[in-house]
Amino acid sequence: MDTPKRIALVTGSHKGLGYAIARKLGQQDGIQVIVTSRKEQDGLSAQQRLATEGIEVDYHPLDVTNDFSVQQLTEWVQQTYSKVDVLVNNAGVNPTMQPEEASLLTVQLETMLETLTTNVLAVARITQALLPFMQAQNYGRIVNVSTEMASLTTIDSDYYPLAPSYRLSKVGLNGFTVLLAKELQGTNILVNSYSPGWMQTDMGGSEAPFTADEGAETAVYLATLPEHGAQGKFFAEMRKFGGPIALAW
Repeated sequence: MDTPKRIALVTGSHKGLGYAIARKLGQQDGIQVIVTSRKEQDGLSAQQRLATEGIEVDYHPLDVTNDFSVQQLTEWVQQTYSKVDVLVNNAGVNPTMQPEEASLLTVQLETMLETLTTNVLAVARITQALLPFMQAQNYGRIVNVSTEMASLTTIDSDYYPLAPSYRLSKVGLNGFTVLLAKELQGTNILVNSYSPGWMQTDMGGSEAPFTADEGAETAVYLATLPEHGAQGKFFAEMRKFGGPIALAW
């Protein structure tokens, strides 16, 4: 199926930040969004909710930690659209509220491994699968959802919880972003990380000061960068500075 629209796939987009990103991208002219989730019913429900707002998105199940699931998605994308223009790597886990995450002396290595598997290795897996679509047309925008907690410049002095599993996973994600951007230098495939900040989601809790819609703003900005836009940068949430501002790694 050939289409002039940009095809944007958002991982973990049935709720929270991922849903907000999918919704905002779906409101853009010329973008066809693919919503994904591990559980089919969750994704279909999100698709239906968006349809009530007049936002028509496609849906396909996806478990980014599973090779076969990623393979099935890739084959479906090939058959349905023959391309992917935008990939937002949003799916992730955050075990910070577990008591063991208060110290490196008590953190469970199994938890750390599971967090790294989802937040870093799964991003590598889905990116490896979909990047060839972008390379074939020399166009792509890859947005990796990170956190300010992963900034090595400020990690020793910030006020956030220690959260070793989450922080180290996002440090790894930022490293993946920089390496991939280096490899893609000189192409029209732009890859960047950003911090959405503390939001009112299942992960952020109801006490967070901002909404998922506000957290999605920078993702949409990076997903729609013009040619020669930012490459290999780490952005703050736009509401904090009133525009796109790069953070220190």
